[in-house]
Amino acid sequence: MPDFRSKKILITGGLGFIGSSLARRLAHEGADVTVVDSLIPEYGGNLFNISGLEDRVKVNISDVRDPHSLAYLVANQDYLFNLAGQTSHLDSMNNPKADLDINAGAQLFILEACRKNNPQVRIVFASTRQIYGKPESLPVPESHPIRPVDVNGINKLAGEWYHLLYNNVYGIPTTCLRLTNTYGPRMRIKDARQTFLGIWLKCAVEKTPFKIFGDGLQLRDFNYVDDVVEAFILAATNPSAVGQVYNLGHHEVVNLKTLARMLSEIAGDTPFECIPFPDDRKAIDIGDYYSDYNLIKNQLGWEPKIQLKDGLKLSFDYYLAHHNNYM
Repeated sequence: MPDFRSKKILITGGLGFIGSSLARRLAHEGADVTVVDSLIPEYGGNLFNISGLEDRVKVNISDVRDPHSLAYLVANQDYLFNLAGQTSHLDSMNNPKADLDINAGAQLFILEACRKNNPQVRIVFASTRQIYGKPESLPVPESHPIRPVDVNGINKLAGEWYHLLYNNVYGIPTTCLRLTNTYGPRMRIKDARQTFLGIWLKCAVEKTPFKIFGDGLQLRDFNYVDDVVEAFILAATNPSAVGQVYNLGHHEVVNLKTLARMLSEIAGDTPFECIPFPDDRKAIDIGDYYSDYNLIKNQLGWEPKIQLKDGLKLSFDYYLAHHNNYM
């Protein structure tokens, strides 16, 4: 296990789902952790996500689109975990300018702040499998053609390539992780902005029916958040990861009906149903998707440990206990 004692760490989007989970892990490892988050209501930041760690994690409420605050924040940091972003595919289509500003423009601000104030900082950037678009073949490797089907995918791709450019041109050591469906405690569940599984968990806790768009036969892979946190840590601390792009994924691939049955059973037979795709969602749906994550497995030794059923149970129990803090 890498020694993070007294290491200075900045996490953008650090009050969000994955960012706060990473902050908790690193604070427990003895790191000097600062999280920056805008707490824009639509984007998932939640002060409750660091409950119990208020005396061990510094919180800076600011927007990563502000270059003045960024210059101060990135200085003297040893690691930057860059998770700031807008994750809703539908919101990106309805408000493409905001998505451009956050997922592309803000990434340039962050990287410029690093170039000018701390070019040695070790960066890990949260990218997404959405950049691939509709798969030509499965599982999807990093070499798969890049064909985003929505504005979010295009802007996340721009953010990823900015990071690789600054790695290659300015020597700022960077790794990009292309995340698949991440789930677990501390994710947004009040709506489907972060993932459809969020709204399913909300319904399961409230004992109300949840809905599957389409026939429910779409194949997906899922990563429990603790496994994703481990990937970020391995990527940040392994020199061979510098300049690399890695898929995350899981060997357990299920269709959405199977996933729904798992969650329904855990929640006590909460009902669910398949309904036709809304037109706006159908237009950007990618069909079946699951990752080939052999590259990160072979180079960094990462592979997921949490099985889907176990992760769903952990997630359901968390929201059963803390439901009111996420509404």
